[in-house]
Amino acid sequence: MPVKAITLPEPPGSPRKSEADIFETGAYSVIRRAVIIGNGVEDFENQSIGLVHALGMSEKHVLHRVTRPRGGINEWLLWLPVSVHKQVIKIISQLSLYSKVVSKRSEDKFLPLNTKDGNSAGLSSILEADVKNIVTMAQDSSGDGPLLIVACGRDTISITRSIKELASDKVFIVQIQQPRSRLNRFDLVITPEHDYYPLTPSAEKKVPNFMQKWIPPREPPDRNVVLTVGALHQVDSASLRTAALTWHDEFVALPKPILVVTLGGPTRFCSYGADLAKQLVASLHNVLSSCGSVKISFSRRTPKKVSDFVLKELKSSPKVFIWDSEEPSLYMGHLAWADAFIVTADSVRMISETCSTGKPVYVVGGENCSWKHAEFHKLIRERGLVRPLTGLEDISKSWSYPPLNDTAEAANRVREALAERGWRLLT
Repeated sequence: MPVKAITLPEPPGSPRKSEADIFETGAYSVIRRAVIIGNGVEDFENQSIGLVHALGMSEKHVLHRVTRPRGGINEWLLWLPVSVHKQVIKIISQLSLYSKVVSKRSEDKFLPLNTKDGNSAGLSSILEADVKNIVTMAQDSSGDGPLLIVACGRDTISITRSIKELASDKVFIVQIQQPRSRLNRFDLVITPEHDYYPLTPSAEKKVPNFMQKWIPPREPPDRNVVLTVGALHQVDSASLRTAALTWHDEFVALPKPILVVTLGGPTRFCSYGADLAKQLVASLHNVLSSCGSVKISFSRRTPKKVSDFVLKELKSSPKVFIWDSEEPSLYMGHLAWADAFIVTADSVRMISETCSTGKPVYVVGGENCSWKHAEFHKLIRERGLVRPLTGLEDISKSWSYPPLNDTAEAANRVREALAERGWRLLT
């Protein structure tokens, strides 16, 4: 039976607590471990890991993943909650209906169910986020105190909601990003401001009426909602100092100022193609004279036609260095050593990370963004965190702003919410 945090006389025969144990717990329940529930998407899991690290629990957490079936008919079921999706696939598999449907309707473009790694329905053999197992972990604390659970992404919501219902007195649930409805189901919700207030006049025209009831109102959020400017991440002053040392030899001899250019890729809310590449290259030609070095990198989402055009137009310049994606990633080195950045507008996380440096950030393609992304870009421009790239910039003339510190500020709000409950973290 776990020892309660309140120090009362122990019954005869109970093991005595050491002075260190009494000092450590006091009147609090101490959280000694955390569970991250991810969905396999790097951007989402990076936010949860960043928050856990900021809470000082980088070596005291485990990662569980919600795995959604993929391939074939699964791609038509992604709109379902993941638990319902799995039940549907299980029923189809058990009744052998899928093969009959395919044979009778050959015109359908469904692919066979994926059986990767020997598991049916495309489920990979990784640590699954199982509600019963996590609830058992929380209830069988063995003196480890309550469980901190941090999750991000739509597929994790049904898992965290069920855990909260079954073990509310043993867990503290932090849901990152907008759960869309019934936010009071979670102990704390951390979401970007542009995601909480999406129904601007322009957005209302783009959201179907039947979906608008799922969008939170404009009223101020409840106390369990933390609004951030951008996305949470793992970049902070400590990681930048470490990166500066790690990549010292790679960057120290480069002519200054160093301009880092990072290209993402088009998304549903920020579409672009070759035209943006031409705009970017023209601007870079204009600012090259004020640069000592230009470091360019592409992401996995960068269209080949965009990267090919940039390579063709700039690779001959002696000032330009283009990462070939074959050596270890220079991303953290870029953040630590750059004097200024140019970033495409598509990635909220990428922009949030560069803005955490306090260095000049120029955004290209922001005019191509719509709905929530357009609101995000408006917000960070108004706060002086970024400027649109015009091609008239003098990179040698620096400007600054208070570094964006969303992750650390969100971590402080977690600590405050835990203290209100009589809990705290073991650090």
